[in-house]
Amino acid sequence: MENTQKQIILTGDRPTGRLHLGHYVGSLKRRVELQNSGLYDEINILIADDQALTDNVDDPQKIRSNIVNVILDYLSVGLDPEKVTFCVQSALPALHSLTFYYMNLVTTARLSRNPTVKAEIQMRGFADEGLPAGFFSYPVSQAADITAFDANIVPVGEDQLPMIEQTREIVEKFNRIYGETLVLPKAVIPDNEMQRRLPGVDGKAKMSKSLGNCIYLSDTPKTVKTQVNGKMFTDPTHLRIEDPGHTEGNVVFTYLDALCCDDHFAEYLPQYANLDEMKEHYRKGGLGDGVCKKFLIQVLEETLTPIRTERQKWEKDIDTVYDILMAGTLKAQERTNKTLARVQKAMKINYFEDRSVIKEWKKLLTNK
Repeated sequence: MENTQKQIILTGDRPTGRLHLGHYVGSLKRRVELQNSGLYDEINILIADDQALTDNVDDPQKIRSNIVNVILDYLSVGLDPEKVTFCVQSALPALHSLTFYYMNLVTTARLSRNPTVKAEIQMRGFADEGLPAGFFSYPVSQAADITAFDANIVPVGEDQLPMIEQTREIVEKFNRIYGETLVLPKAVIPDNEMQRRLPGVDGKAKMSKSLGNCIYLSDTPKTVKTQVNGKMFTDPTHLRIEDPGHTEGNVVFTYLDALCCDDHFAEYLPQYANLDEMKEHYRKGGLGDGVCKKFLIQVLEETLTPIRTERQKWEKDIDTVYDILMAGTLKAQERTNKTLARVQKAMKINYFEDRSVIKEWKKLLTNK
């Protein structure tokens, strides 16, 4: 089996819209750290447009238009095309073949028990309208993505852990039936618990464009301020400044847990040494939501300003962005085709790799 000793990462996103703060703290920031660590032989980042079509089949233009937004967001946070391979899922035919083969290794009963699939079905209302078969098999497609690159490390948010577990099951079953062929992946999630699944500004469990509860990486300072001051959920029992408040479930403090550091206090709120001191004051009473939100906006702006600046630079050179994405996709085609060939050989369906099958056929007919 190839590349078993290499450290190979695969990660990616569905191009259904611009990427938001939840993507940044949950995966993008970590990807940049992994990229710059020098510890990995390959880092592959997949724009999963096929998977985005499973619940947007009637609006392919939405996917087509947002591919540029996703690649711009990648470049703006510091992902470097010299160090990572950016590629588009639909342009990698090997992924489609692998998905089909793996579907024979998974039962519909097992897919229906996948917690991530169940949550997505409920969120999108498929339970009432009927479930597209493509969406139902999403975990199998993801397994094809991961194994096609021989990825053994998959940085994900906490909500994606069931997907990686299902990939591991598929790999183990394939290797058991056909021999050691596929690499067994491992999920890597953020160390900071608050970064694993950042809620929407309204306190809902997940940021969603349809709910209008996102802060996008490319949002203007005015929009960020509106989202925080106008929509961000705090503590409904904290009616007056002097009232004791709750920090648990308070989205302002959830975001601060995920984003701020002691240096932010020295710069913007020097009356506190760190977030623990600020939380303690809020719990005792005497600290207003306005002060907390103002501080959060300052932290957000320190995070988002360089990202906006970098994005604006790349927006002025879309020809180069296109070339980066095409070059990465061509490289990924070659990479994934090799895995497909290895899989077909293990499954003994590589009839035209050489002419040895003729001898098998002749022997079969002779012994008939």
